[in-house]
Amino acid sequence: MTTSTTSRPGRNGRIAPIAALSALALAACGVLTACGGGPGPDVRMDNAATRPAGQAAAPMQRSEPTRVRIPSAGVDSRPVLPLGLTGDGELDVPPVDKADKAGWFTKGVTPGEKGPAVLVAHYDTARGPALMKNVGKMKIGDVIEVGRADGTTATFAVREIQQVDKKHFPTDRVYGNTGRPELRLLTCGGPIVNGHRSDNIVFYADLVK
Repeated sequence: MTTSTTSRPGRNGRIAPIAALSALALAACGVLTACGGGPGPDVRMDNAATRPAGQAAAPMQRSEPTRVRIPSAGVDSRPVLPLGLTGDGELDVPPVDKADKAGWFTKGVTPGEKGPAVLVAHYDTARGPALMKNVGKMKIGDVIEVGRADGTTATFAVREIQQVDKKHFPTDRVYGNTGRPELRLLTCGGPIVNGHRSDNIVFYADLVK
């Protein structure tokens, strides 16, 4: 069961906190506000989804992520940055000087474990394009590979793409408990409003092997 509080705007380019209590972790969660001010074009993706696979891959043992590969978006990045909570109880994001790296929310499950593992990556920052600069090329069925510290790779297939105004961030869907291994990849999109991208783009993906 998940309970949450009401979100509020993030400060200093971080994530607006929405406290979510699950069986896995006490997590602050919310929108990404740090992507913005860069020269990248305004990205708009069509919301799309397919049905989950009838038979999910078996959950993996806990092992921290070390590498993220998304062939369709030209992403191959290591290491994966650990992301925790700020002093304000906000979910942190990769620092601007490491915008070419993905981050993993350490208070949740690791990619491949049962539940929703959460990865965060910038589309752009005030310094320019970032790791997810080719996010517009991604589509349903694309593979996201996450290398893990134990030498294994958790391979996910994108099941749903959702672009949503940050005011309506789908907290329960992103951070709520799941009965199988899943991945959430969060980045930003839309036009720049008050120095930040107006939207979040969420990729929901299932473990396939």
